[in-house]
Amino acid sequence: MLNTIVQIDAHPLADPAWRQTCRETLQRDGALVLRGFLTGAALEQVRQEGEARHHLAWYAVNRHNVYLLKPDPALPAEHPRNREVVSTKGCITDDQVAQDSPLRQLYNDAQFRDFLCDVLEEEALWPYADPLSSINLHYAHADQQLGWHFDNSSFAITLLIQKPLGGGVFEYVRDLRDADAGEMNYAGVAEVLDEQRPVAKLAIEPGDLVLFRGRNALHRVTPTEGEKPRMLAVLAWNAQPGIALSETARMTFYGRL
Repeated sequence: MLNTIVQIDAHPLADPAWRQTCRETLQRDGALVLRGFLTGAALEQVRQEGEARHHLAWYAVNRHNVYLLKPDPALPAEHPRNREVVSTKGCITDDQVAQDSPLRQLYNDAQFRDFLCDVLEEEALWPYADPLSSINLHYAHADQQLGWHFDNSSFAITLLIQKPLGGGVFEYVRDLRDADAGEMNYAGVAEVLDEQRPVAKLAIEPGDLVLFRGRNALHRVTPTEGEKPRMLAVLAWNAQPGIALSETARMTFYGRL
């Protein structure tokens, strides 16, 4: 079953040597891009599902600072801690993804999850306890974007499903802070926001699987250009069982509980 979804010849998920190479790449670069991870048939099926269910998407405009924290009234509005960026996207949630979708088959596959545990150096991965958050499909139309931010989680797993005509570029600056030590690096963040610091770009094509460590890496997706929307699948797990996205977050991102 898995070989109808994943290009196993190019990505031998069960091979310990290949897993080690993936793990070392992620450790070294903070990002791992597995090119052409999905088979052509699986990619096309997910793309068609995305088009067919697009009308179900919840669209939201979120204004936030890069730390995803409440503003600090003790600091001025122009301070990097308080400067607002905008994220705009549409989203369909786990309960809106078909039971026979390749996304769900991949998400539920034990070998794929075991591969992720090995590469991410996690003992186990657990789905979200709420019915909305485990699998999401994101849409970004013209001028929609993901603003600069640090992730709260230690890793993110995504699959690009459809590339827009222009824009939609993943940009990042790795190791900009040490979150575990409470480091904020306001000066470094200000340089990025003011476009005074070079940023790296991650070249991603439809069908590519990306593992990214964004807790200490500031990152964004530039505004989409043209009429063809960017489609991105997000596969989300937790390192502990029984964790649900908060009701506040679900209302913000999905518009419902």
